[in-house]
Amino acid sequence: MSNFFFCSSLNLIDKNAWNNCIGNDHPFLQYEFLNGLEKSGSASIKTGWKPYHFIEKENEEIIAICPLYIKSHSFGEYIFDHSWADAYHRYGLNYYPKLQSAIPFTPVTGERIIINTKVKNKEEKEIEVLKNIILEAKKINVSSLHFNFIKNPSKWKKNKEIMIRSGIQFHWKNNDYKNFNQFLDTLSSRKRKIIKKERLCINNNDLKVELLNGDSIKEEHIKFFYDCYLDTTGRKWGSNYLSKNFFYELLINFKDQILLIMAFHNNNKIASAINFISKTHLYGRLWGAKYEIPFLHFELCYYQAIDYAIRNNIKIVEAGAQGEHKLQRGYVPTKTWSAHWIKDKEFSSAIESFLNKEGQLINDEKSKLDILLPYKN
Repeated sequence: MSNFFFCSSLNLIDKNAWNNCIGNDHPFLQYEFLNGLEKSGSASIKTGWKPYHFIEKENEEIIAICPLYIKSHSFGEYIFDHSWADAYHRYGLNYYPKLQSAIPFTPVTGERIIINTKVKNKEEKEIEVLKNIILEAKKINVSSLHFNFIKNPSKWKKNKEIMIRSGIQFHWKNNDYKNFNQFLDTLSSRKRKIIKKERLCINNNDLKVELLNGDSIKEEHIKFFYDCYLDTTGRKWGSNYLSKNFFYELLINFKDQILLIMAFHNNNKIASAINFISKTHLYGRLWGAKYEIPFLHFELCYYQAIDYAIRNNIKIVEAGAQGEHKLQRGYVPTKTWSAHWIKDKEFSSAIESFLNKEGQLINDEKSKLDILLPYKN
């Protein structure tokens, strides 16, 4: 006999029980990553990310998980619903709080409802879990329920209350390249020349690049990376979502799934980019530099990531949200998906109409971007 509950802290859940249910090496679903966000205060009531995770157990073993948060704003999600919130408020209704299934501050596709491999009918259990989460959303004081960066949108459509939204990211795909030059050979001559010119930034500025993983990552490297992160977020967004303690938590508990790419000049740290690794994916997340060096961002965040993926037989590099400039560097436009449930029926109908129109615009945009791909064929 199984039972489910909603959990206010991962500290209440056994690490091994959580990870055993996850059953894969997707870094952002791992207990160490999500608990690091909570433990460091990065995802907390204070920051507007109140944990409310769905947990289902059978004979004391976790058989289903959905990371959930009660949100008091729409920041740190990368799927933008501010216009929905504005429309709610104009009609005198409260859009916040809302219930959100997402990896905080991380625009990466993955399972949002995770079923233990021991469950015989996985699809049936997923449908049941979604139904139970929607029932909970109807009971508590939330306007809506959102699942960001989902996989396999078709299976979500089986629930008639769910609406699907699409978006675009840029991912690099490894076609079994033997080395970086073989990848370059697949590009048009003009794009190949641009990349070769940009990669000269290392030699032209007398820089050295180091790739650090596991025990080779020291506290001094994390401290420098965080200083770079503060510089970048302060300059671009004016807010720092992730605390220094979060990255120190990762250094202690999660360093084997971190790839830290750093640039040095005369043994002085110049810039750094943090990535996370699975067997199939390299996820580029954050970067920063102490000095403005042309093309260094492209080198550390894109070209070094591609080179690492080729050498380690990694199939996909995901370099984060947005950024059409990734296109000419070999990253291809890739559809992303989210799933939404809106409590108010009138607003649900209006948003569904909006999503249908937006979905066509996304399809048109992707078609135009596909034409601009830098590959020869």
